[in-house]
Amino acid sequence: MRRRHGGAAGGTRSRWMYDAIAGVSVAMVGIPQSLAYAELAGLPPIAGLYAGALPPLLAAIFASSPYLQTGPVAITALLTYSALSTIATPGSPEYVGLGLALALVVGVVRVGLGLLRAGWLAYLMSQPMLLGFVPAAAVLIASSQLPKVLGVSPPGYGNEIVEAGWGLAHPAQWSLAALAMGAMTVLVVLGARRLHPLVPGVLLAAVVGIAVSALGFYPAPVVDDIPSGFLPFTLDEIPWDRLPELLLPGAIIALIGFTEAASISRRFASEERTRWNANREFISQGVANVAASAVGGMPCGGSFSRSSVNRMSGARTRWSGAFTGLTVLAFLPFATVLRPLPLAVLGAIVIVAVVSLMRFRPLLRLWRLSTPQAVIAWTTFLATVLLAPRLDIAVLIGVGLSVAVFLWRSLQLEIDVETEGTTLRFVPRGVLWFGTAQRLDTVLLDALAAHPDADALVIDLGRLGRIDTTGALMLRSVLDQARGAGLRADVNGIPPQSRKLTERVLGPEIGPLD
Repeated sequence: MRRRHGGAAGGTRSRWMYDAIAGVSVAMVGIPQSLAYAELAGLPPIAGLYAGALPPLLAAIFASSPYLQTGPVAITALLTYSALSTIATPGSPEYVGLGLALALVVGVVRVGLGLLRAGWLAYLMSQPMLLGFVPAAAVLIASSQLPKVLGVSPPGYGNEIVEAGWGLAHPAQWSLAALAMGAMTVLVVLGARRLHPLVPGVLLAAVVGIAVSALGFYPAPVVDDIPSGFLPFTLDEIPWDRLPELLLPGAIIALIGFTEAASISRRFASEERTRWNANREFISQGVANVAASAVGGMPCGGSFSRSSVNRMSGARTRWSGAFTGLTVLAFLPFATVLRPLPLAVLGAIVIVAVVSLMRFRPLLRLWRLSTPQAVIAWTTFLATVLLAPRLDIAVLIGVGLSVAVFLWRSLQLEIDVETEGTTLRFVPRGVLWFGTAQRLDTVLLDALAAHPDADALVIDLGRLGRIDTTGALMLRSVLDQARGAGLRADVNGIPPQSRKLTERVLGPEIGPLD
C-alpha cells in the first residue's frame, strides 16, 4: 500500500500547499476581474478589490464546497446596478453607500435562509425563468461594456442595448487605442484558454494594458482612481434609514445570485461524488456579503470561472478561498499600480467572461419541449432586455409567470371516459385536489346522460399524482351519486401516498378499493 506524503502531518502540509497555490492562482485572475465587475455595478473599482479580500476569507470558514470562490461576479454586479441606478447617480457617495447597504441586505437574507435551513430554495428557481433571464442579462452586461471597448461616451438612454447601438452607429467617435486594447484583451484571454485553462489570460491582458498605458502610449480613459492601503471599516457610511427600500432588490439578488453558487457546488459535488450542504453555503455567501458591506465592498457571490480555476489549480479544501482573500489583502497596499489600467481592458474582460452565458439554443429548444415553459422563458428574456435597468421587475414577471403556469397545470384534471359494454370507466390524470375536484362530478353527470344503459362505474386512480381531502370527499360523493343512479361503483389504483386518507374518507362500505 502506498504511503501518503509521510503520514497525517505530511498530508496536512500537502493540502495547505495545494490550497495556497490554488488561492494565489485565483487571486491573480480575480484582481482584474474584481475591478471590472465593480465598474459594471457602477461602483468605484476599489470596491471590487475590497469585496475580493475579506469576504472570501470569511466565507471559507462556513463554506460547504471545497472549490467555490466568492467575490464580485457579473450577474450580481448587473443586478446591483439595476437596483441602485434608479435611485442614485452611479459612482456618487450616495450610490456607494447604498451599495454597502445592499450588500448588507443580501448578506442578512442569505444568513437567515441558511440558519432557517431554507437551502431548498436554491432548487426552486424556475429553470425556464433562469433560461430566459441569464442570457438576457449577459446581453445587457456585454452591451454595457461595449462603449468602453469602443472608447465612446453615449448619451444616457437608460438602456444598455440602446447605448451600445448608439456607440456602434457612430464609428467616427471610436477610439482606435481603445479598440486595439480591447482586441488585444480578447485575443490574450481566449488564446490563454486555448493554451491551458490555468494560463492567467486575464492577468496577462491587464499587465500588458498597464504597461502600454504607463509608458504613455494609451490616450483613452483609464481606471485612475485606486487608493492604496488596507481595508477600511465603513459601517458609518451605510444609510441605515434607506434599508427598507432595498429589501426587495436585496432578496432578489440573494436568491438569483445564489443560483450560480449552488449550480457550481452541486456540479462539482456530483462529479466527485461528495456531499454538498446548501444551508452552509447560504450562510457562507451571506457572511461574505455582510463583510463586504463593512469594508467598502459590493454585493458578491460565487464565481464559476474562478471556482473552475481553483479546482484545476489543485485546491483540496475550502481554505483555498481564504488564501485567495489573503493574497488580495496583501496586494491592497500596492493597488495604485492599477491606476494606468485601461477601461477598455476591463470592458473586454467582462465581455469575454459573459459570452458563455449567452445560451440561446436551450431557449429555442424549449418550444419543442413545452410551450407554457417556453412562454415563461421568452417573456422573462424580453422583459429583462426591455425593462433594463429595472431587472427586479423582469425577475418578478418571470416568477409570477412560473407560479401562474404551475397553478394552471394544477387546475387541469383530464379524465378519460371509456366504455366496456355497460360499464363506465373513468381514468383521471393529474392531481385530484380542491381546485379540480368539481371536474370529476361534472364528468360523471355528462357520462350518465350520454350512457343511460350503463350499470357499473369503475374509477381507476392509477394515473393520479395525489389526492387531497377535498378530492377524496368529492370521490365519495361521485360514488354515492353513481350508486344512487343504480350503478355498481368501485375504485381501484389508489396512489400509495394518498391511500390512508382515501380509505378513511371512502370507508369500507363503498366497495373494493383495489
